[in-house]
Amino acid sequence: MQAFQRQIGRGAMAWALALATLTGAPAAWAHGDGTPKHGGIVQTANDLSFELVTEADGATLYIEDHDKPLATDGFTGKLSVLKDGVKSEAALKATAPNMLVARGIKLGAGNKVVAVITTPQKQTLAVRFTLR
Repeated sequence: MQAFQRQIGRGAMAWALALATLTGAPAAWAHGDGTPKHGGIVQTANDLSFELVTEADGATLYIEDHDKPLATDGFTGKLSVLKDGVKSEAALKATAPNMLVARGIKLGAGNKVVAVITTPQKQTLAVRFTLR
């Protein structure tokens, strides 16, 4: 009888794990759908969505929380670009409601980009991108 109860317990545990896996999958999309809204590349980190948009003279980083713009007032940061083994950096400055802008930096295909952001509460966030 005990062997039968243990077998049922294992089966229930397997079902619970399977159910948790299936119901947990949509949670990955809970912080945004991952679709670029500004023509950039989207990454998720620290439960936020970050979209990096390259421009002729720098880049803009849009930040959202659950598909809603996240206020960037008081945010600071740095954008680091690695190209052919050479690293360049530019300051990220808060502009508009949910944007951080870096100027004076060139980005291109194949570049590795890291945005290190500090919130007004002194939290540090790091987001990595690879440009295509």
